[in-house]
Amino acid sequence: MMNTAYIALGSNIKPRDHYLNQAIKNLETDDVKLVNKSSVYETDPVGYTEQDNFLNMVLEIETNLDPINLLLYCQSVELQLGRKRKLRWGPRTIDLDILLYNQENIKTEQLTVPHPRMNERAFVLIPLNELNPLINIPLINKSVSSILDGVSPEEKKGVIKWMPSNGEGE
Repeated sequence: MMNTAYIALGSNIKPRDHYLNQAIKNLETDDVKLVNKSSVYETDPVGYTEQDNFLNMVLEIETNLDPINLLLYCQSVELQLGRKRKLRWGPRTIDLDILLYNQENIKTEQLTVPHPRMNERAFVLIPLNELNPLINIPLINKSVSSILDGVSPEEKKGVIKWMPSNGEGE
C-alpha cells in the first residue's frame, strides 16, 4: 500500500540549494516516490537567530515505508549530506522533517506526526499550502490554508520565494 507523506526540507549552510536538490535525489528510491515539490523559499531563522537565512521547501511523496522507517531513512539522508546535530535549531546542511503521514496521528519517542510546531511556522505552512491548501491537519482539524490565515503578517513577511541570482545557485 502506498502512503502519502509531506516532508519539509531546510538548509542554511552554503551551497543551500545544492543540499536541497541533493536531498531530493537521495530521497527518491523504490520506496519513496516524489509526487510534487513546492517552490523554494528564503526564510529567517527561528529559535536560534544568530545564523544565516534558510532555504525551505516541502515535498509530497508516496512511500511504502512505515512512519518510523521513513524517519530513519530521512535521518540517513541527512547524515549522507553532512548533517551535524550540535545546536538545537542551529545551522545545518539539511533538515528533513515529516510533517504529515496520511491522516495519521503518531506519537512515539522518536516521532510526532503531525509535526508538533508546523502550525506555528510560516516557513512550513506557506510551501505546504502551495502544494495542498485544503489538506486537513489532524489533531488541529483545520486545513493548511485556514491555519495559515491565522499566522501573523510579521511571520509571513520572513518567508520569501527564492530565485537563484544570475541563474546560478549558491
